[in-house]
Amino acid sequence: MKEAFIAAKERWARKMAGQAKPEIRSENRLPPGQRLVSNFPVLDLGVKPEIPLDRWELKIGGHVENPTVFTWAQFMELPQFRDTSDLHCVTTWSQFDMAWEGVSFFSLAELVRPKASATHVFFKSYDGYSTNNPIEALMDDDVLVAHRWNGAPLAVEHGGPARVIVPKRYAWKGAKWIREITFMDRDILGFWELRGYSNTADPWTDDRFSNE
Repeated sequence: MKEAFIAAKERWARKMAGQAKPEIRSENRLPPGQRLVSNFPVLDLGVKPEIPLDRWELKIGGHVENPTVFTWAQFMELPQFRDTSDLHCVTTWSQFDMAWEGVSFFSLAELVRPKASATHVFFKSYDGYSTNNPIEALMDDDVLVAHRWNGAPLAVEHGGPARVIVPKRYAWKGAKWIREITFMDRDILGFWELRGYSNTADPWTDDRFSNE
């Protein structure tokens, strides 16, 4: 885990200095089965929770040395990170060059200090949604908890006040309306993973649904 933190910090520093080169995942920037769109489609469970900022909080715990609960003010005091990445939805749309601003995942991980036993991360949202990721999928320089998109506060319909962005996975792996992040010593399936969607969700291998 220590090596992962160091590597993530090095990539982040290069990116902030304008020296980073994007990882090549495919000769074609658009993953197989996807179509490029210019709008931002809205997909959810039918509930769009509106959380006043003075009542919003982000709880981070589980297999960590320093479990923490952030208020909105405390979250906004953390080092802020800007990044531009592509977003790929399992419903076959993709949008390129989405500009996000928020707090990088590895910055949050560094604050709570995951234990050696932590192998996976489970996300819970204010609308009851959940999803899961292996910790190594999150220790990348483009993973963040975003609160702004294209220079404006993230709208409620897109997961505001804050949502998780994991660009190298299908978008359902990044929970909207994030409420809780739990570091786990095992994998626990989330909402869509329990309903037949892939547990790994790699767009470049067209990895949409579970084979089980």
